[in-house]
Amino acid sequence: MDDIEVAKALKRDDKTVFKWLFDRYYQRLVAYIMSYTHNLARSEDIVQQAYVDLWENRSRLYVDRSPKNYLYAIAYNGYVDSVKNRKRKDRLLEELWERTLRDRITEDKESHEKRMAKLRALLDALPPKCREVVRLNKLEGVGYREIAERLGISIKTVEYHMGAAYRKIREAFDEKSKG
Repeated sequence: MDDIEVAKALKRDDKTVFKWLFDRYYQRLVAYIMSYTHNLARSEDIVQQAYVDLWENRSRLYVDRSPKNYLYAIAYNGYVDSVKNRKRKDRLLEELWERTLRDRITEDKESHEKRMAKLRALLDALPPKCREVVRLNKLEGVGYREIAERLGISIKTVEYHMGAAYRKIREAFDEKSKG
């Protein structure tokens, strides 16, 4: 059967000629598209869609042109469209990922600022001597022995003040996570 006969038969809705065309070129088309995609399943999807498109547009076929060439062109264009769609999806996913990260960073920054404000309020609410011990140790990096000497208190008293401060901070933050 030559190309002109095939084109005419397709225009007449001849399903047996369509099946013949499918059987004759399907594997070759898949191999051709696979040379671009390197993926069998994706290549088969593209080629199957090419046959669907050929059948749906059979009334527009030129009887003096090869349906085989038309099929190859449809399949190649299907491949190009799939690449464009994939790039578009990848770009969209990348944008969503970036937006999510930005939102997360903003949330983390806001959350961090709230925790720091709460911590400052808790420290300000400590008794003056306890607050001074914490300030010297945590902000200035002074050791317990030196704090005891500077403030004229025992090391055990420094340890007591630090323990009391930690307990109040822990309780305040544990209450937040429970409620």
